[in-house]
Amino acid sequence: MVRFVNGYLGELVDALFKREFLESIDESWIEATLLDTANYRNGLAMQKFRPEGGDLGLPVLKIRELSQGRCAADAERCRSDIDESVHVHDGDLIFSWSGTLLLDFWAGGDAGLNQHLFKVTSNKYDPWFYYLWTKYHMHKFVALAKDRATTMGHIKRSALADSRVFVPNANRMRELKAIFEPLVDQVISVKVESRKLEELRDALLPKLISGEVNVSNVSLERLNSHLFGC
Repeated sequence: MVRFVNGYLGELVDALFKREFLESIDESWIEATLLDTANYRNGLAMQKFRPEGGDLGLPVLKIRELSQGRCAADAERCRSDIDESVHVHDGDLIFSWSGTLLLDFWAGGDAGLNQHLFKVTSNKYDPWFYYLWTKYHMHKFVALAKDRATTMGHIKRSALADSRVFVPNANRMRELKAIFEPLVDQVISVKVESRKLEELRDALLPKLISGEVNVSNVSLERLNSHLFGC
């Protein structure tokens, strides 16, 4: 269901981006690059930052975790006091630039960013804006990585500097924000809500199976009464 909803939202965003950006650029828009609009912070070799003492640490976000949208129980862990620049939270935009190239909003809870992934942030622009432009250039990045795939395909930071971005004037930016920000926020919220429901399911299911939690006296009619206006 999450994939269906976000798949639909993704297609809608792509169509709107083509119409509202690519087909609407005029002389009032400023030309820039991806590096002008956002900071692409590379992660760390987290094997050098293992938890010590009583520190439970954080799961390490690698390409595998980004592709599956969550950190499994067997994920490696890093110290919990890592720098905020490599501390990943729900809603952060993550870009895997080596190996399997991926771009996605993280919704798997707090984690530590491993090397070969960028945490994309900006002090100038909103996430929806640099997400759309980074996504637009992803097909080119994938092709570049494929050409370098002797061992592990990747892109260089120079590719970001060579990727053009067009920035609308302030009035137009406000109009575009009203269109795109709610859609991108919805993509993130659906992913986060789905993860939390999965965590609740995983926590309750063993207790239901063992009988620790007894739901035999729960009235389904009462639970569903709001659907019928009762």
